[in-house]
Amino acid sequence: MALTDLLVGLAVLVGLVGIVVPVLPGSVLILAAVLVWALEAATTTGWVVFGAVAVLLVLGAVVKYAVPGRRLKAHGVPSRTLVAGGLLGIAGFFVIPVVGLLVGFVLGVYLSEVHRVGRDLAWPSTRSALQAVGLSVLIELAAGLLAALAWLVGAVLA
Repeated sequence: MALTDLLVGLAVLVGLVGIVVPVLPGSVLILAAVLVWALEAATTTGWVVFGAVAVLLVLGAVVKYAVPGRRLKAHGVPSRTLVAGGLLGIAGFFVIPVVGLLVGFVLGVYLSEVHRVGRDLAWPSTRSALQAVGLSVLIELAAGLLAALAWLVGAVLA
């Protein structure tokens, strides 16, 4: 069981990195790793820990979209701006290795806002969009860290 714990811990760590570096599906990886651990442990503790991790990650996902979305609406940034940023971010991912996703996202949001509000007002709304995305990442990371902590406590108790 120690090898399983080590591999699951490594997968959880990679999942946490995946939350910050949006190349890997971090929360999904954490959930899958803890599911493998619960299946391997086959104990009540394992399933309770898996349930707690699932609840934490689902709550994190809901809050991750609700809170920043409310901030964006308060600043008047429409959803299409984020869609433009996301699309250009995906293109940037393939054009510029490592940092292309971030560069493309920022450029897409900025260009969309230039088109919507003009050059003078584009940067403040772009900054609001970037702050909302940063808050979203922090919320998901907090949920991931709590899930990792729940798994760690469960692994020690099991």
